[in-house]
Amino acid sequence: MKILVTGTEGYLGSLLAPLLMQNGHEVIGVDTGFYKVGWLYNTNSSTPKTLNKDLRHLTVEDFQGIDAVVHMAELSNDPAGQLAPHVTYEINHKGSVYLAKLAKAAGVRRFVYMSSCSVYGVATEDYVTEESPVNPQTAYAICKTLVEQDVKPLADDGFSPTFMRNATAYGASPRMRFDIVLNNLAGLAWTTKEIKMSSDGTPWRPLVHGLDICKAIICTLEAPRDLIHNQVFNVGDTTHNYQVKEIAQTIANIFQGCQLNFGDNGSDNRSYRVSFEKINQILPGFKCDWNAQRGAQQLCDLFKLIDMTQETFLFRGFTRLKQLEYLINTQQIDHNFFWKR
Repeated sequence: MKILVTGTEGYLGSLLAPLLMQNGHEVIGVDTGFYKVGWLYNTNSSTPKTLNKDLRHLTVEDFQGIDAVVHMAELSNDPAGQLAPHVTYEINHKGSVYLAKLAKAAGVRRFVYMSSCSVYGVATEDYVTEESPVNPQTAYAICKTLVEQDVKPLADDGFSPTFMRNATAYGASPRMRFDIVLNNLAGLAWTTKEIKMSSDGTPWRPLVHGLDICKAIICTLEAPRDLIHNQVFNVGDTTHNYQVKEIAQTIANIFQGCQLNFGDNGSDNRSYRVSFEKINQILPGFKCDWNAQRGAQQLCDLFKLIDMTQETFLFRGFTRLKQLEYLINTQQIDHNFFWKR
């Protein structure tokens, strides 16, 4: 299968592309290069041919001969989305729908979209499912719901979109991110020997390792069409819903000598537990291989291997908001987040 993957130089894309290639697929990457500087460690994995393009500049010709698209190149996470909400809507909503329409026009048969469990926002149900009402709280999450809403009607006999609502990702990646909860707490534990929680840690979050997200994508691409056609899947494992304080305690247990302190109720009111029964029952071959404890140990081992410093942990390239602010402040990108020439 010839697969176009957007965001191949990102946190998840740098994991996915080599795995697809190892599975015998031909991969074409697309990435605008915002986070190119964020490289934490080297691997011996192959990297795909990559188009250095903003997704808003893609044309139907870029999709010729492509069998499937995996779209994950958006402005990632809530703080980055709130930095410039108008640009978030232009890229994450309009840009993603534009991409799907181009793919369909070019005859691409499968379109896998990286959505998010953040669409559930503040949930009233005990365990939300794919049928539960969405309640997005941020520009990032609202855009995810809008893309799902606008791309679903494009589905027909020749075009099969699938929407993957990923739990909060974690785990090692060459293009590392330290602005997601487990990775951030692990970095703090390693560099400061202390985790100071600003909240009491009671909110619930579902977690999923980046490699398990990649596994779900590969299973989706290789599944019979009738199982994935225009379907929404929560990506994760129901037993991997954690309170934030449990995540912090898991980190503290792995990183020896780390002190753990909690604060009062935080300003972030998002709390949701997610059911992942559908993907585990329907998608052939899918089952999470990782849990929070194994992921924390992976990060501890990696930090030891590369002798990670606090300077590295705090480097702007590993935090989406910091890197975007740097590109704006140095006028390398304009107010619409296009590169200046």
